[in-house]
Amino acid sequence: MPKVKSRGGAKKRFSVTGTGKIKREKAFRSHILTSKSKKRKRKLRQSTLVSVADQKRIMKLMHI
Repeated sequence: MPKVKSRGGAKKRFSVTGTGKIKREKAFRSHILTSKSKKRKRKLRQSTLVSVADQKRIMKLMHI
């Protein structure tokens, strides 16, 4: 039986922390930045963790 491939998109978007949680970047920072405040754009730079509800689904995509 062939090897099961991971989803390439998921590999690029998510990474696993040392404790096994999944890290992601925040959305809404690609364009139309003039209408967003400096504070909002600064907060969007920080990465965050995937919610517990979605964690299982993303782990399945990444074959963890």
